Amino acid sequence: MSRIGKLPVPLPDGVTASLSGQKLEIKGPKDAKIFTATDDVTITIDDGLIRVTPRGKSKRARQQWGMTRTVVANMVHGAKETFKKELEIRGVGYRAQLQGNTLKLNLGLSHDVDFQIPEGVTVTVPKPTELVVEGTDKQLVGQVAANIRDWRRPEPYKGKGIRYKDEYIFQKEGKKK
Repeated sequence: MSRIGKLPVPLPDGVTASLSGQKLEIKGPKDAKIFTATDDVTITIDDGLIRVTPRGKSKRARQQWGMTRTVVANMVHGAKETFKKELEIRGVGYRAQLQGNTLKLNLGLSHDVDFQIPEGVTVTVPKPTELVVEGTDKQLVGQVAANIRDWRRPEPYKGKGIRYKDEYIFQKEGKKK
């Protein structure tokens, strides 16, 4: 029994949902998204609630049940508000700047890194050592933040690199004399 899948997804004010077969369309003030569910689940809309139920007792149906409900909940949230990931850059000389649709990163490499920002995501640089990735698609926002972080992950000795704002890096002890 999926604990996540059992919960209905409430539709907030200003967000509408329409269903045709297995295709769910959600429209809101920020964005409109379309999701096609697999044949392993059934989606129903009634009284401002979206419910997802499995078709059968197979393992795949139970897997798709919780996953589909989570995707639908993220679509509803993204139609009303944006998702946000905050990154911070630590290290001497490490900084970021925005040039049009390109994020320029100085990360101690022999060259500057030019990161192309994909469509559907906005990146802002409030300070040269802070980045904010925002968008209506939770998966895309998380993936873009992870791709930026992959250019220089935080190292365990000094903590230099790109990290999430609330991330804790376990510091190792250095070489003993």
